[in-house]
Amino acid sequence: MPADEKTPIVPDRDAVAVSAAFDPACRRCPRLAAFLADVEREHPSYWCRPVPPFGAAAARLVVVGLAPGMHGANATGRPFTGDYAGILLYATLHAYGFATQPVATSRDDGLHLRQCRITNAVKCLPPGNKPTPAEIRMCNDYLAADLAALPPGGAILALGRIAHEAALRALGKRPAAFAFAHGAAHLLPGDRLLVDSYHCSRYNTNTRRLTPAMFHAAFDRVAAHLARGAAEAA
Repeated sequence: MPADEKTPIVPDRDAVAVSAAFDPACRRCPRLAAFLADVEREHPSYWCRPVPPFGAAAARLVVVGLAPGMHGANATGRPFTGDYAGILLYATLHAYGFATQPVATSRDDGLHLRQCRITNAVKCLPPGNKPTPAEIRMCNDYLAADLAALPPGGAILALGRIAHEAALRALGKRPAAFAFAHGAAHLLPGDRLLVDSYHCSRYNTNTRRLTPAMFHAAFDRVAAHLARGAAEAA
């Protein structure tokens, strides 16, 4: 991506919807800001800024990941785009009708989401892909803004324990009251459903801790909940 493309993202249909609370110039976390500066010096064409959510603000499904990947979202400026983890995620979103194509390569690849929004618990690339607890808390109000527009009857898919706990805190819930487990589903106020999945990272998929069938099972719970809500509203 040429350096001159590093301008504020303009929403295009549902391709990118930037929450009013999202700050593309956020530098709240000194360690993350310094790390991004170091990465940008080594990779001047990379995005190297907080990565905004992708998808319509009032989508019925919000997918919450951990943080941007070094050579994926941190490079492209779009969640899970160019990341290894995005291979399974976007293929599955497409299979379930939430994405217009199964592969995400860049912000201008023509991919659009349907009734789906993708965001991260932490908006900036962390060293070693491991944000600190303080950094996760510091970013939580941005996640709260991402989830605020989730309509009644909507669903949240949390990719990993950190995303699960961050989403609950963003909703004002105590994580200890909702145990994380792959495939677990937690009913929240407003008939909203939080579904847990192991993160679709390279490590988890290569070790078979998460298989495509397991990932699809989590999406089955999401799809069933959304279909029931749509039927009741009809």
